[in-house]
Amino acid sequence: MDFLRPASWEEALAAKAEHPTAVPIAGGTDVMVEINFDHRRPEYLMDLNRIGELSEWQVGSDAVRLGASVPYSAVMEHLRAELPGLALASHTVASPQIRNRGGVGGNLGTASPAGDAHPALLAAGAEVEAASVRGTRMIPIDDFYTGVKRNALAPDELIRAVHIKKADGPQQYSKVGTRNAMVIAVCAFGLALHPETRTVRTGIGSAAPTPVRAREAEEFLNAALEEGGFWESGKIITPSVAKQFAQLAAGACNPIDDVRGTAAYRRHAVGIMARRTLGWTWEQYRGAGRTLEGAA
Repeated sequence: MDFLRPASWEEALAAKAEHPTAVPIAGGTDVMVEINFDHRRPEYLMDLNRIGELSEWQVGSDAVRLGASVPYSAVMEHLRAELPGLALASHTVASPQIRNRGGVGGNLGTASPAGDAHPALLAAGAEVEAASVRGTRMIPIDDFYTGVKRNALAPDELIRAVHIKKADGPQQYSKVGTRNAMVIAVCAFGLALHPETRTVRTGIGSAAPTPVRAREAEEFLNAALEEGGFWESGKIITPSVAKQFAQLAAGACNPIDDVRGTAAYRRHAVGIMARRTLGWTWEQYRGAGRTLEGAA
């Protein structure tokens, strides 16, 4: 195995163009596990840790540009207000040591259906900034996952950053694991309310071959909230609406049986998490509305 260590982003792109099979490594929290267990033996390993810009982020007026190597701990500490769903997901990642090393770029590159960041990124409607010597392109998160541990990157492309719209409403994240830390998700669910567009987005992890959205559940809830005047009134969502949303979310799953859980359990758990996260986010939305009315 040859080790590549570019000193700049331009050098990294040139090396990736010359060696398309090179596996990038920054935090190494996924890649090194596969190498250590001999599940993967790449011809080239490309260390990106000398490229400082990958560990930087910028908060714009509408969105956050998150460098591919920004660690989860930084998201938790500095971007909780702008990216609440991703911050909550970051809390569930492994241990403090791994949260200080691992980042969203690695999660995306690995594209494991159990990656903790994916449901939050789907719910927020993120875009992946991919670059090569040929140029830069933006990949909508909905188009990024193409199969089990496969993504839409071309062989010569590297992830430079992730662009995530700043939250305009409450976001939540829930994960089921066999213990409280250092655990791969049995299943996970992310939910984001977008009051500006009066829409709801979801993300499901570890319950299908790829991270997915519960699109039918979203469409049902969007229609129910609009037709019932919930966005204007802030009234409590009826149990029947919450139940139907949960059932449709569970129906979006296509899980497997494995050592961490059965397919039936995953579907059931996703339905429970969908109902609970809907309740939590809507209570936050109602509370924010009451606060604004009181201030007026």
